[in-house]
Amino acid sequence: MLEVGISLGLPGFELDVSFAGGDEMVVLLGPSGAGKSLTLRSVAGIVSPDSGRIVVNGRTVYDSSTGIFVPPQKRRVGYVPQDYGLFPHLSVEANIAFGLRGLSRSERRERVGEMVSLMGLRGLEKRHPRQLSGGQKQRVALARALALGPDILLLDEPFAALDPAIHAELQDELVTLQRQIGMTIVLVTHDRAEALRLGDRVAVMIGGHIRQVGSASEVFTSPVDEEVATFVGVETIAPGQVHAYDDGLAVIAVGDRRVEAAVEGVVAKDVLVCLRPEDVVLTPLQDSNSYISARNRLSARVQRIVPTGTQVRIILDCGFPLVALITKQSLEELALRPGDEVVATFKATAVHLIPHPPRL
Repeated sequence: MLEVGISLGLPGFELDVSFAGGDEMVVLLGPSGAGKSLTLRSVAGIVSPDSGRIVVNGRTVYDSSTGIFVPPQKRRVGYVPQDYGLFPHLSVEANIAFGLRGLSRSERRERVGEMVSLMGLRGLEKRHPRQLSGGQKQRVALARALALGPDILLLDEPFAALDPAIHAELQDELVTLQRQIGMTIVLVTHDRAEALRLGDRVAVMIGGHIRQVGSASEVFTSPVDEEVATFVGVETIAPGQVHAYDDGLAVIAVGDRRVEAAVEGVVAKDVLVCLRPEDVVLTPLQDSNSYISARNRLSARVQRIVPTGTQVRIILDCGFPLVALITKQSLEELALRPGDEVVATFKATAVHLIPHPPRL
């Protein structure tokens, strides 16, 4: 449904991206300034790349080699900017009808009615944007974009300006909408939780380049390099050397410790050992002989305790830096203090290995 392969040079910044999407929710995930919004604007036709090709639903809308540049209004692409782009002087129904000038009055009325019903805007048709909540404005912006009958829908940080209390509700609505209308939606975000919740496919974008594309679970559990790993929330990244293999397990020396990782086949000798903090379990030192199925059991000393909302981040030294994420209740039960000794356990399947230096 969507193929993008473009380059764009700007002062101090180079955009060079390539990805594809089908009838699914594709999330462009990356830090601020990565080029995510610029990519969306290029697909929408608001920005013209220097080179490359963009194909929407089998139709080439941009190709530098043949000089094709289809103007935005003819691309059959729905685009919702972060600020929604609603006209403040127009009512809800007038905003939705704005791009339907090629239709007759009765056809416009029918199409607006369909969008009002689809987006749950009944009773708000005569209101102006200043009279709407953030969630209502988002629904109007979506209705206006969908009224044009686009082949794909582009959403730039759609939840960034909303009250967190309604995030989950609107995210669920968007997932339901995507399934209902059956089109490609490309959503830009820097929020990892949002990408996990919404993305059928996630494309991680850093510094103007797509660094990894895959399912949400693949990207978050098996990042391709250290920079991607850091961005998707891997907090333990330690250099190590593979010393042996044993029945599907790699034995890695990390400092003076040994870590076991589940692997398929042979991996590089020099690796980065990656572990998400939520995969580390802490037990008191005196309970170290209790039965735990995890392959990795390392004695560790608590360095720091960092509260993070409802959870607590425990910074450990186990011969190499290790981070665990536990609940406040677990912290109270363990009665942890800096300097305490504990046992950190984690499964071999939780360990991800990245060749270091990465393969080119």
